[in-house]
Amino acid sequence: MTAIYLGLGSNLGDRLQNLQEAVRLLAPEVQVSGLSSVYETEPWGYTDQPRFLNLALAAETNLEPQELLVHLKQIEAELKRETTFRNGPRTIDLDILFYGNVVMDTPDLVIPHPRLAERAFVLVPLDEIAPGFVHPVLHKTVHDLTRQTDTSSVLLFQAATPDCPQEVLNSRTKLEYPLAWGSRTFVMGIINVTPDSFSGDGLLSQPDTVKAAVEQACRFIQQGADILDIGGESTRPGSQPVEAEEEMQRVVPVIRAMRQLGLPVILSIDTYKASVAEAALQAGADWINDVWALRGDPDLAAVAADHRAPIILMHNRSKPNDATLDLRLGGRYVGAKYDDLLGEIRQELLESVSLALGAGVAKDHIILDAGIGFGKTVDQNLELLNRQNEICALGYPVLLGPSRKSFIGYTLDAPPDQRLEGTAATVAVGISRGVDIIRVHDVAAMVKVARMTDAIVRRK
Repeated sequence: MTAIYLGLGSNLGDRLQNLQEAVRLLAPEVQVSGLSSVYETEPWGYTDQPRFLNLALAAETNLEPQELLVHLKQIEAELKRETTFRNGPRTIDLDILFYGNVVMDTPDLVIPHPRLAERAFVLVPLDEIAPGFVHPVLHKTVHDLTRQTDTSSVLLFQAATPDCPQEVLNSRTKLEYPLAWGSRTFVMGIINVTPDSFSGDGLLSQPDTVKAAVEQACRFIQQGADILDIGGESTRPGSQPVEAEEEMQRVVPVIRAMRQLGLPVILSIDTYKASVAEAALQAGADWINDVWALRGDPDLAAVAADHRAPIILMHNRSKPNDATLDLRLGGRYVGAKYDDLLGEIRQELLESVSLALGAGVAKDHIILDAGIGFGKTVDQNLELLNRQNEICALGYPVLLGPSRKSFIGYTLDAPPDQRLEGTAATVAVGISRGVDIIRVHDVAAMVKVARMTDAIVRRK
């Protein structure tokens, strides 16, 4: 059996069904081993025609290259592809991209595909399933070729759906808002679709980001997570901002894949940008988690109101000039000034609440977060943690996000991967002070901490 890669496209009729039927007709001569997501693209060469849907697949076959070409042409004929003109509209198009490492050039077949390296609509889906495959003529990986190509016109249409164990999908009923506040602590698992998370768990470096994110989500559900918070921009001290379009490209496929699978959890989009939140909610997100409490983008409140989406408003005074960086322990804030730490945080949170209410967000759709780790020194974070009850006294559900934060690292002299016990202590104290949600990386351990602490402090 020879490993092969094929490219498929359609822009006439039911485009998605055409692609699906072509994949089905490949067997038994061609055994498919991997499918990319489906992308919508502008037509190439001749532009006065409908947009295409494209995908790439990995497979194995015993057919020789010319035999494989005949097989593909037979499938095109069965799906009623009509010969028109070069690069014209078609119900289906099947191209051999790679046939192992074979290099051949005949009048009717050239392998590798001769224009592969200049076609973003081929490279983007191929990069999903074969990023490390080396082009036998150009001697570059598919991923490198993709990075050298303008891919801005290639838009995700339908994410590839990774597998999730059926027992996970059947494990519970998705929670409905409002949650039973005060009955127990709810656990939010962190899904970082970034390359530069401070905690080292960014998924953007994975060959298949969507697959990696869904697999992490399934693990978190098995471990007891109630909510998943999906973010595409790092908020660590010193991190670089991400443009809205890039952020959407990171998070929307992940959210869509999770919702298509029917994961039995609440999905939260971690963004302060109205356009990203809009796209995420349309893809299936339930909540918005805004680390700037409506001060980063004034249009975000209207998005939450229009979608009737619960929104987390987090206090934040982060300023790059107030941060210092230690290579081992990470960034921390040292120049944050407060005359009255809790008084000022409470006041600024209530100002954000007023912005939300003024835009039409329902009062019972507002959740507060005092912003542990955001624009506060180590000592200020410790004090804020110990006085979470004063945030809870504002009358809104409260989220606490201390997981692996640098104030734990500087207190214990521990890098991010050695902060489990410190995080557990902060979670227990936060729950004892009345918080409703904990936002964590280490879901399995923190679920146990929450359940034990609940058993102590929430006894009826």
